[in-house]
Amino acid sequence: MSGFERAKEVYAETGVDAEAAIQEALKTSISIHCWQADDVAGFEVHEGAKDSGGIMATGNYPGRARNVDEVRADYEQVLRLVPGTHRANLHASYADTAGKAVSRDRLGLEHFASWIDWANDLGIKLDFNPTYFGHPLAASGFTLSHADAAVREFWIRHGVASRHIAGGIAAAQGSECVNNHWVPDGAKDSPADRWSPRARLLESFDEVLREPVDGCTDAVESKLFGLGSEDYVVGSFEFYSSYALSRKKLFCLDMGHFHPTESVADKLSALLQFHDRLLLHTSRPMRWDSDHVVIFNDDLKAVFLELARGNALHRAVVALDFFDASINRIAAYVIGIRATRKAILYGLLDPQTQLKQYESEGKLAQKLGLMEEAKTLPFGEIWDELCRRADVPVGRAWIADVEKYEEGTLSRRV
Repeated sequence: MSGFERAKEVYAETGVDAEAAIQEALKTSISIHCWQADDVAGFEVHEGAKDSGGIMATGNYPGRARNVDEVRADYEQVLRLVPGTHRANLHASYADTAGKAVSRDRLGLEHFASWIDWANDLGIKLDFNPTYFGHPLAASGFTLSHADAAVREFWIRHGVASRHIAGGIAAAQGSECVNNHWVPDGAKDSPADRWSPRARLLESFDEVLREPVDGCTDAVESKLFGLGSEDYVVGSFEFYSSYALSRKKLFCLDMGHFHPTESVADKLSALLQFHDRLLLHTSRPMRWDSDHVVIFNDDLKAVFLELARGNALHRAVVALDFFDASINRIAAYVIGIRATRKAILYGLLDPQTQLKQYESEGKLAQKLGLMEEAKTLPFGEIWDELCRRADVPVGRAWIADVEKYEEGTLSRRV
């Protein structure tokens, strides 16, 4: 009997169908972000002042993607090493403008036509994000909530353009395109007026989202704090959860956008009482929102355990959001994607039926005991079998592939 067959039997003894868990875990989509490949730099062609107001990726490990073709090559290498169903998640600043400077408020579907062709050739779908950072008009720390109406209007036009691009992508691919709005607006130190920026943000988003766009599924993303907005973030959890609910938009939870003592997992059963779906960004904060590479840790496992226990995995749109420039970027992708897929599988292998029965019968000691025993069930054998079925490296074998790609491709990017 193989290790996998024995592991299946062990899980079956707890009432878990490992075969069904593998199939469900493989078909759950994970949207892979483009910005790990190039440290969130993007490929805009600039005229005049250099962009500012960006996001900081720390480190200078060699091999950063320098153009659209290199990002795509890196994507393709990553996809060879990770199991399951995936999408590609683009920011507007990754437009393919054929070397021409195009203002963000003038971007159109034609600037992403080559991305659509590439994705269709690979058989994957695309998601999208307007880029409200890394631009002279974001240098103040305010965009859609800026006090200057002209600045707000620029970013409103960009948001509208991005929605039409997402709609065009959806039409070209026959699939919804999730279009996630995150704005960096906030203040480093105590503002005297917390009201006006939020009122302006509300008004701006209402204008951005005023026109229905077929195929474009808009999401809004909250944040607790960030570099340069340590004291005050305009788009707080309370703001965006209320906005998404009242405007019937997708609410995004980024695992790195909360206080370290907050449990994102605990929020799911509350929010999904009211929201049809949630967008979930898997990320890993380290004392602050530092977007570390996702690993298979307790926080990540807890999120997917909650989704599995609530039969709500299909109600979560799963995406990645991390960037580490201090290590091999392909390895960062592979570690984060495989960790997220592991957590999905881990949640699906939870003996929830027996646990819930114990709880309903008041057998709380038995429930706690089974929760503890479940932590050491032969999960690794099931995960390895999932990788074998997806025809990707099992165990640490992927590391050699990454090293080979670094030697043959990344080392030449100088």
